Amino acid sequence: MKTTQHTLPGLLLAALFTLSFQYAVHAQRPGGVGIGVQLGDPSGLSLNLPTGGRASVDLLAAWDLDDFFFLNGHALFMQPLNSAPNFGVFYGPGAFIGVRDRSNRRWEFDDQVYAGASGTIGLNYFIDQFEIYLRATLRLQLIDRTDGSAGGGLGLRYYL
Repeated sequence: MKTTQHTLPGLLLAALFTLSFQYAVHAQRPGGVGIGVQLGDPSGLSLNLPTGGRASVDLLAAWDLDDFFFLNGHALFMQPLNSAPNFGVFYGPGAFIGVRDRSNRRWEFDDQVYAGASGTIGLNYFIDQFEIYLRATLRLQLIDRTDGSAGGGLGLRYYL
């Protein structure tokens, strides 16, 4: 049933958003800005910006010059795991926006703009100035139509 399909991602996003504000966390990033790549759904450039507070700002930009552009941003809260200080979990609420060419014919554009809320959760491991991470992202599309989807990927970032 389509209504149930849309309700589950919304409930998961609400739970993730609520959890993100309930725990005091300590960032384990080496410091500075992290830049890198993510392979998955979507694949693109990854940027992690420290804020000086509990969270960092995580951005992912993906594109195909003929078909789409996608930008996903999250407030990331990181929690090191007790047994291994370089290994941790991260999570946070966010939003996304995208533009897709529906015509799929070169030089003929029929753009569709879509946007919504998202939440991400993952595991990361730090080796000196490098971060390796694996993440899952739930998305609830609210603009253009209501729809739920999931994505994620494997990423590598270098911290300046």
